[in-house]
Amino acid sequence: MSVELNHRITGEGAPLIILHGLFGSMDNLGGITRRLQDEWQVHALDQRNHGNSPHTETMDYPAMAADVIAYMDAQGLDKAAILGHSMGGKTAMQVALAAPERVDRVIVADIAPVNYKPRHDNILDGLTSLDLAAVKTRQDADRLLAEYVETPQVRQFLLKNLVRVPEGEQKPGEGLYRWRLNLPVIEASYPKLALAPEGDGPYNGPVLFLKGEDSAYIQDKHWDDIRRLFPSAELQIIEGTGHWLHAEKPDAFEALCRAFLNQ
Repeated sequence: MSVELNHRITGEGAPLIILHGLFGSMDNLGGITRRLQDEWQVHALDQRNHGNSPHTETMDYPAMAADVIAYMDAQGLDKAAILGHSMGGKTAMQVALAAPERVDRVIVADIAPVNYKPRHDNILDGLTSLDLAAVKTRQDADRLLAEYVETPQVRQFLLKNLVRVPEGEQKPGEGLYRWRLNLPVIEASYPKLALAPEGDGPYNGPVLFLKGEDSAYIQDKHWDDIRRLFPSAELQIIEGTGHWLHAEKPDAFEALCRAFLNQ
């Protein structure tokens, strides 16, 4: 069953749906949203169990694609372009495969339609092991999470999901902070999130895959799967970037997205 996704609509023009990655929210792609809202009506969504969207017991790509299609129905969008990063890119591909008539074109940022080996076990271990009762400040949380996640920028990204409990809801012994992520379901669903999107037939519309030059998420060996599902796909590589290519080289990312959307 689909859920009603938290969203933000900005700009005017043809509709463009933007989908964030795992452990993220719509704010992670706020930079590209602001850059593209001059020409497009941008619909930035929080996917289920993330941001301010509802928590559910089910989390896989068919369910997340159904959420997006239900959102389009609610907004009266017969058709839209979709831009997704990482997990959001897989959701975007799933929407295109499940309802090709609803999708104008797709931008997939640094992910391929393939099964991946687990890559985030240390992050999940760190988030689920964090003793929130011991967290009095965000600095406490950062120090505890550093035992599992070495890179400060990654910790900063993850800790955006740590929110202070309103004073009226605080209970003795339960701590001052809580996760807005649905961590138990994300952890239980992680094997499904590592899978490829599902589809019986190809999506023949235009698809742009954007790869970070230093990222291993899109590899030459993935092109058979890409071509099978997305025969019109093209690839652009952004030099000097890793998986967070939209944040590392925003000008290049914007230029490629804008050129493709205007084709």
